[in-house]
Amino acid sequence: MNEDRLARIRLMLGEEKLERLKNSFVVVVGMGAVGSYAVEGLARSGVGRLRLVDFDVVRASNINRQLYALGSTLGRHKADLAVERVLDINPHCRAEKMNLFANTDTFGAILEGNPDLVIDAIDSLGPKAALLAEVVKRGLPLIASMGAALRTDPSKVRVGPIKEVVGCPLAAKVRNLLRKSGTHLDITCVYSLEPVGELKKKRQVDAETEHFEQGRRRAALGSLPTLTGIFGLTIANAAIQKLAEPRQ
Repeated sequence: MNEDRLARIRLMLGEEKLERLKNSFVVVVGMGAVGSYAVEGLARSGVGRLRLVDFDVVRASNINRQLYALGSTLGRHKADLAVERVLDINPHCRAEKMNLFANTDTFGAILEGNPDLVIDAIDSLGPKAALLAEVVKRGLPLIASMGAALRTDPSKVRVGPIKEVVGCPLAAKVRNLLRKSGTHLDITCVYSLEPVGELKKKRQVDAETEHFEQGRRRAALGSLPTLTGIFGLTIANAAIQKLAEPRQ
């Protein structure tokens, strides 16, 4: 990474914390709206190794909110684009891609190597809860994103344990699945206090927004590029602070 940029980070964090970032290994699962911005913050902070996981390709409906979604990238794998951008920002980063769907069959490969931090930016409920349970089981540090869709107020975004989250339907569903699997709820997450209310009724499935997950049709939720980006950068900020501290 350009030394001028490193110097600015060094001024903020100091030499020891900067070195910890450069020696950190982070796995990010999900390169969509939230995940792409989380990766951006980590790459620009000098994190030394990133494993970037997503099975999906860029679609036209992604352009409103996903960092890698452009007219020129339609049809390309998000993980491929993520690695290319990271290396353009910081050629010294050990950036690796995995074009994989996150499930019990792929968790071994995704989490191999004892990462210093795992970031969950998965949209779908089942794989999300399963990943969180597996990461907790392995005793790995974790930050998870809860629901950013339908929100409009950036002042309501918070960082805290999932067991204390209120007003987020996704967090409630994830907690229920984690309890059923016997997983503890001391999981750090980024969430919004803003209630979704009537906005939930605006979910729809149509030719422009529908997408499929392993054969399952899901309704699309409206989202702003600002709020999803804020979620991702908030995750990156929490990750930087965590990684910069001495390892326990």
